[in-house]
Amino acid sequence: MYAVIVGGGKVGANVGRALLRMGHEVSIVEARPSRFATLEAEFEHMARYGDGTEVFVLESAGMARADVCIAVTGDDEDNIIIGQVARDHFGVENVVARVNDPRNQEHFDLLGVAPTVCATESILSLIEHEVPQHSLVHLFSLRRENLDIMEIGVVGESRADGLTVGDLPMPAGTLLISVLRRRVGRVATPDTVLEAGDQVVVIAEPGQESALMEIFARE
Repeated sequence: MYAVIVGGGKVGANVGRALLRMGHEVSIVEARPSRFATLEAEFEHMARYGDGTEVFVLESAGMARADVCIAVTGDDEDNIIIGQVARDHFGVENVVARVNDPRNQEHFDLLGVAPTVCATESILSLIEHEVPQHSLVHLFSLRRENLDIMEIGVVGESRADGLTVGDLPMPAGTLLISVLRRRVGRVATPDTVLEAGDQVVVIAEPGQESALMEIFARE
């Protein structure tokens, strides 16, 4: 596999090292002269100097034959442009982009730059999971597949409390896939009985949060 990584900061460099250890071929594009010098000392001919939003820079990095473009600069606008150019101009089928500010996620979605990775959102999801103060936590979004993965707490005397998974009136477009009880997870079966305090993992189409809360968290 040949990967062009645009953005040679810590994230880009670490991804490059990992891909090389896996036996893949990489090029790393970096626009900051001092950072490029550091990359060149380590990666030698695999480091490319230039602005990754420029077509000729991406062309010199071999984007036309890339199997994947990884846009991980510190600027969300640049990552969107890089992803679009790689996909639309060079025909790269696999584009992965970094989202630095979660508020910009909708712009990536609107322009079809996906999948994306946002460290801030991932950390917040982990915090909510480990220190739960909300009945429903978004764990992960499969934006290309238009699906969300959520963790929901079963509240005492809710509609779900005491029911088996097979008897739950789950909304259309949702599926309960596992139950976490006393920090031990189990794959859900139709015969699994839910108890107050359980944490269930549900995969659902977007917009199902209110319907799910009616089942698991409200009387």
